[in-house]
Amino acid sequence: MQYLLMLYADESPMNIASPDDASKMAQAHGAYAEALVKAGAMQGGQRLRPTSDATSVRVRGVKTEVLNGPYAETREQLGGFYMIDVPDLDAALAWAVRCPSSSHGTVEVRPIWAM
Repeated sequence: MQYLLMLYADESPMNIASPDDASKMAQAHGAYAEALVKAGAMQGGQRLRPTSDATSVRVRGVKTEVLNGPYAETREQLGGFYMIDVPDLDAALAWAVRCPSSSHGTVEVRPIWAM
């Protein structure tokens, strides 16, 4: 079964992180992604650009609104994701616990709706 692991955290510390700290985080995620690949679970994943680069679109009736930046007001922002294919929710949760982002943010685990 496929699951999306969505990585949420306050992006402001990463925006001001030293090159050494940013490198350590990148290395941790690289090792995590490598473990997913070796386990045959990795389906895909990417880091997202900061919310300052986002554009939001919504349609209300016949009116289309295009907004600069994210519209949701939250303390944590979606910073990246991993799509995995594992036997069940317990396996997906086990991978979420191992994700480096779980130590400073939230990893939302959501099953993919097969279409």
